[in-house]
Amino acid sequence: MKRIVGTVVMVFSFMLILAACGEETQEDVNGKLESKLESMEGYKAKAKMTMSTGKEDEEYQIDVWHKKDDLYRVALSNGQDAKGQQIILKNEDGVFVLSPELNKSFKFQEEWPENGSQPYLYQSLVNDIIKDNDAEFESGDNYYRFETETNYQSNNNLPYQEVSFDKESYTPVNVKVMDKDRNTLVQVEFQEFNMDPEFTEDDFKMDKNMAGESNGQTVSGEADTFTVLYPKNMAGSELIEEERTDTENGNRVIMTFSGEKDFTLVEEQQDTVSNMSEPQMVDGEIVNLGHAVGALADNTLEWTHKGMSFVLASEELTREEMIGVAKSVQGKDVK
Repeated sequence: MKRIVGTVVMVFSFMLILAACGEETQEDVNGKLESKLESMEGYKAKAKMTMSTGKEDEEYQIDVWHKKDDLYRVALSNGQDAKGQQIILKNEDGVFVLSPELNKSFKFQEEWPENGSQPYLYQSLVNDIIKDNDAEFESGDNYYRFETETNYQSNNNLPYQEVSFDKESYTPVNVKVMDKDRNTLVQVEFQEFNMDPEFTEDDFKMDKNMAGESNGQTVSGEADTFTVLYPKNMAGSELIEEERTDTENGNRVIMTFSGEKDFTLVEEQQDTVSNMSEPQMVDGEIVNLGHAVGALADNTLEWTHKGMSFVLASEELTREEMIGVAKSVQGKDVK
């Protein structure tokens, strides 16, 4: 009997030793992620973002640059096509949303990116994990996975995210942003992640990032034909009037909607771009529309997409309804 008890004690002790030398705990991984975040001088990352919020999935390419302490450049474009690219830029002068193709820019007075979850920023992913005391943890063969709550200012319908980190480098590999039923609606797949990048002195300057298009030139892409895009989400209203006009630089359509909530949608496509002007000041916030980055302030929401400018205005739509209508403005000739 003593021999059996002794054997059991030895086996149990051996298992404890194996556990101590084996997989890292959630606290260990949290500590290493936080340590890497504090010690790194910057990074460059490339990722593919897939939106599954409509009838068909849409893919976007994201190019992220970060330099310690507070310099950011996030470029968003459709797939591999850089035309119609938008850039979120943060430098010593402030936070900007740039549309180089149209020579258009907005300047914000908000604390981006700290004011909400950003699925393509390493800092945001790590901070979401650290702040969530109820985060779930799993150690796979090659990855550490976390499920955490999110803080998406522009979308309350995405409360959860699953984040996978490479076990060796502790860099993000995949992010799944989910609805309340754990359905994945947004997925970010990191294709490259360089934690020892090189930057030039003007990489985060406005002039360099706006220099992608030549002033006074014909806008490329879909500018040859003016295709009106209608919202699929009309907030219980219907289109009652549509006015099309020619402008000095292109075409414009003004759509009036009435019903449960009244609102106006203005779309403009320019044949030529004008000289770059001072950034338009926005006393509001940056909102992620999925297919574009918008500027929300004073009952208006403005954004650009594929060489077109959009302005949604309403004194009756709530903030969430404004964002919902804007997100749905992707349907061609569908009323």
